[in-house]
Amino acid sequence: MSQNDRQAHDLRSYGRRRGRRPSPRQAALWQEALPRLALDLSRPPPSRLGDLFAAPADDVWLEIGFGGGEHLIWQANHNPTVGFIGCEPFQDGVVKALSAIEAGGLGNIRLHPDDARPLLRWLPRSSISRVIILFPDPWPKKRHHKRRLIAPATLAELARITRVSAELRLATDDPGYAGWMLRVLLKERKFRWIAAGPEDWRQRAPDWPPTRYEQKAMRAGRRCYYFRFTRWE
Repeated sequence: MSQNDRQAHDLRSYGRRRGRRPSPRQAALWQEALPRLALDLSRPPPSRLGDLFAAPADDVWLEIGFGGGEHLIWQANHNPTVGFIGCEPFQDGVVKALSAIEAGGLGNIRLHPDDARPLLRWLPRSSISRVIILFPDPWPKKRHHKRRLIAPATLAELARITRVSAELRLATDDPGYAGWMLRVLLKERKFRWIAAGPEDWRQRAPDWPPTRYEQKAMRAGRRCYYFRFTRWE
């Protein structure tokens, strides 16, 4: 199956692509800044993935569904020697990230403003040191569960692209999706759950800042679940 055929076959795992009409500045960021930072999946990736960035990076982290970019930007600022690939199909979120990247002069971020599955297939084997997927769409209705991003096919790709000992971080505020994540991941033998007790999934790690969505969920009284897995060989 060709890349185009696989992309057409992918079930959509996210909601809308665009919110309100962009301002002139936001439109300019999309037209001018994004082409400099967006990955070109029509070309093969570099043999050394860290060469994608202004300063070559030994470690590359991937965040899928970065929302407004708060976590992505925080991590890029606090880990300047790490290269970051941020994936987000919602255009308003991409523009927010572009604005923060430009304001901070960050040279260690590249973006993919679209579905994550083609990006995962494009990435080389054993090239990613950390994957972050925070509060993906839970698709709570049973008939929509097939659209959930955390699924065996996605985990197989994540196992392929991650290095041994790489970390996979997940978060959700949907208890049904939390149980689903654990069931699916515990069947994938190449990932091992890092949890010594309940506090390991009730609280974020110290280097895991909150997102805007998480803060909204907590204000609404919804419990958040934080899972950390390591790539196991």
